[in-house]
Amino acid sequence: MQMPRFLSSLNEQKGLCSSFVGRISGVELGLDKDEVLARLQPAHEKAVQDLGFSWPQLHLAEQIHGSDIAVVRKNDSAQRWKNVDGLITSEVDVLLGICVADCGAVYIYDPVCRVIALLHSGKKGTEGNITGKAIKMMQDDYGSSPADMMVVLSPCVRPPIYEVDFASEIRQQALAAGVPDGQYTDAGICTASNTEAYYSYRMEKGKTGRMLALLGMV
Repeated sequence: MQMPRFLSSLNEQKGLCSSFVGRISGVELGLDKDEVLARLQPAHEKAVQDLGFSWPQLHLAEQIHGSDIAVVRKNDSAQRWKNVDGLITSEVDVLLGICVADCGAVYIYDPVCRVIALLHSGKKGTEGNITGKAIKMMQDDYGSSPADMMVVLSPCVRPPIYEVDFASEIRQQALAAGVPDGQYTDAGICTASNTEAYYSYRMEKGKTGRMLALLGMV
């Protein structure tokens, strides 16, 4: 599987694996998220395997459009973590996953302390500053410095198709938390303008699939 260019800065890091699975052709879409995810699972399992992980190593956030974040430890069973929109870990052989369909997936990596975070940040998550919260948790819990962190924002819906420019706000939140501008990467892609390659909840009126963001350390 060819890795997206916007993730190149992360995938150049030793021992770090990241991916973003876009639209999968031939998969029946629908309004029920769980049904669609079940249909997408074979393709998503292959993406996980391409990174060198197995499906049982994958941890997903339930995603309730909030700003709460769970810490994943190596002995935690792989699961969909309830009532959170972000995951953080310092463990190797743990793969974090976030599903999106217009909202942004935010990848954070501290190469010094070897800590990663993967977040679901749409309109509400951005209003709750989930990016800033994750960076603060990495500081408080692991001794990370924002000056060392790399942050990447995935494709997401953007103006003029969507009136709220949460992509710009996510960047401002990362910089306000101390991440250097040169270590922030925005894919710069609007999902709603590129439905041949990405799913868009807004453009497809809810009858859509989900992209899968993945981040892990080996």
